[in-house]
Amino acid sequence: MLSVSEIKSLLATPQKIVITTHHKPDGDAMGSSLGLYAYLIQKGHHVKVITPTDYPYFLHWLPNNSDVIIYTEQQELSARLVEEASMVFCLDFNTLSRINELGELVRASDAYKIMIDHHLDPEDFDDYRHWSISACAAAQLVYDFIVNELKEGEFMNKDIATCLYTGIMTDSGSFRFPSADATVYRIAADLIDFGAEHWRIHQLVYDNATENRLRFLGHCLSNKLEILRDYRTAIITVTKEELKEFNIQTGDTEGIVNYALSVNGIKLAAFIIERTDKVKLSLRSTGDFPANEICKKYFNGGGHRNAAGGYSDKNLTDTVLEFKALLEEYKTQLLQ
Repeated sequence: MLSVSEIKSLLATPQKIVITTHHKPDGDAMGSSLGLYAYLIQKGHHVKVITPTDYPYFLHWLPNNSDVIIYTEQQELSARLVEEASMVFCLDFNTLSRINELGELVRASDAYKIMIDHHLDPEDFDDYRHWSISACAAAQLVYDFIVNELKEGEFMNKDIATCLYTGIMTDSGSFRFPSADATVYRIAADLIDFGAEHWRIHQLVYDNATENRLRFLGHCLSNKLEILRDYRTAIITVTKEELKEFNIQTGDTEGIVNYALSVNGIKLAAFIIERTDKVKLSLRSTGDFPANEICKKYFNGGGHRNAAGGYSDKNLTDTVLEFKALLEEYKTQLLQ
C-alpha cells in the first residue's frame, strides 16, 4: 500500500486521472466522484469521470456533470483513458465486479489505484485505501481524504461542497440513518459554509420526479405492496411488463423500498424487480436486523446492515417464494 505522503507527492505534479464508481450510480456515487473531480481539476490534473452505466436524471444537475463519460456509450474512449491514466480513483465500491466490464480494464491498468469506500469486505486490487464501514457515505470519506488526509481544505469550494453534500444526504437517508452521527452533521455544516445550498440540493434530488414515476409509485403502493405481519416484513414486487407500462427510466425505482419500510411495525422491506436479465432485490431494515446478511447469503449481493441489495437468476415468482421462505429462519430476529 502507498502511504499518504506518497499520494500527496503524486498529486503534487499533474497526473492523468480517471475517477470511476459503481454501475447504476446513485447520489453518493456521483456526488463523491464529481466532488473529487472538482478538487483535482483545481490542482491542474487531467481528470475524467467514467461511469460504467447511465444514472438517474435527477443527478444530472450536479456541477461538472456534462464532463462525465458513460462507458456503455463511449467504450473505446473509456478504454483509452483508463490505459493512459497514471491514477485511478475507485469510489463507493470495493470490488471490481461492481463496475462491470470496466473492472477488467481497471484491473489491467498500470495506474495507481486508490479506493475510497465504506462497504464491507474490500477486494485487494488497490494501492491505497481510504476505507471505513462506519462512514455514512463515500462522499464523507472524500471530504475526510481532502481535508484531513491530504490537509488541503483550502481547495474546498461551492462545487465540491454541493457534490459531497448530495452524496452524504442521499446515502444517509437525509441524515436519518444511524450512520449519520455527530461527525456527519459537523461535516454537513462545513459543506454549507463552503457554499452547499442544502435546501436546493434536497429539492433537486427529491422533488424532481416525472409524472410517470409518481404514477408508478402510486401503482406500487396501491396494488403491489404485500404485508407479512407474522414476519414484520413488507414486499413490493414489479414485473418487467409494469416497468414498460410506466416507461420507467434509470433512477425511477430508487427509494420506493423505503415506503414499504415506513409501514407501522415493519422491520424488513424488500423491493423485488424483474429486469431483462435477472431479478434484482433491494432490502431495507430497521435496528440491528442484518439485511446485508440475507443478500450475501441468498442473493449474490451484500451492502450495509440496514440497506443492501442483490440479485437472483430465478424467475420473479420463484425469487419471491425463496425470499418468503427464508423469513422463517429470521423470524426470531424480526419479532424482537
